[in-house]
Amino acid sequence: MSSGPPGLKPPKPIPLKDRASLVFVERAQLDVIDGAFVAVNADGTRTQIPVGGLAGIMLEPGARISHAAVALAARVGTLITWVGEGGVRLYSAGQPGGARSDRLLWQAAIALDDAARLRVVRKMFELRFGEAAPSRRSIDQLRGIEGVRVRETYALLARQHGVDWRRRAYDPSDWEAGDVPNRCLSAATACLHGLSEAAVLAAGYAPAIGFLHSGKPRSFVYDIADLYKLEIVVPEAFRIAGQAARGKLDMSPDRAVRLACRDVFRKTGLLNRIIPTIEEVLSAGAVPRPDPPPEAMPVAFEEPKSDDGGHRT
Repeated sequence: MSSGPPGLKPPKPIPLKDRASLVFVERAQLDVIDGAFVAVNADGTRTQIPVGGLAGIMLEPGARISHAAVALAARVGTLITWVGEGGVRLYSAGQPGGARSDRLLWQAAIALDDAARLRVVRKMFELRFGEAAPSRRSIDQLRGIEGVRVRETYALLARQHGVDWRRRAYDPSDWEAGDVPNRCLSAATACLHGLSEAAVLAAGYAPAIGFLHSGKPRSFVYDIADLYKLEIVVPEAFRIAGQAARGKLDMSPDRAVRLACRDVFRKTGLLNRIIPTIEEVLSAGAVPRPDPPPEAMPVAFEEPKSDDGGHRT
């Protein structure tokens, strides 16, 4: 397919604060045609996507993307991620814009200092549960305490919404093998991880350098996403699972979850909250941060003007 006139310059990147959240694409070809970023269906139908106005685009199985489309998304600072069916697994992601060396160095310095890392983990516990972390606990012990509280929250929400809940279990290689509540949770978590990774990268931090999570390509993304998971997306997942159990859905549960996440992201102003929270969490490490490079621009935080992403193309 044509990628548009050579030398076409994309518009100036839109700040993350002014972008919509996410668009999911399945069974379509993404390309740049006549200067526009479009999704082309099997029958040739084209749907234009405002790529520069999105925080991220999540590609499910069956989606293909051209070199021109990847290049344009990178130039306008939009994250491209490749996910499993239903968004159950995040396989890979692009890099929307250049990394900030000062922030990378600061993040790494905190992660390499055991005392600073523990202070960050304690701050994340406080933000997540609204109370100070128990004293004299190691990171592994705090991780265990969090796990218990998460399981208790799942059980509570399941009872509230009439969901038959056993445990958190799913097979990333077989989306349909999971029960409806687990698929709803996986879809909701994928939405949150996509948005969180876009914010982490846009702010100039490394997704792999985590504090509570470690050893994974997106450990820091999981750290940040978990701060909002129980508040924002888990209740929506169980609400939709409850509706599905009562036969009150007119669409697939995973699509209903995505639309619900889109709405709650907008309602809570999540894009406005994530990057300041990253700064707050890392500042708890009490490690001096390097001076920013002269060309570094501050990240502005304002309520998004609109946030109607999350549609499936």
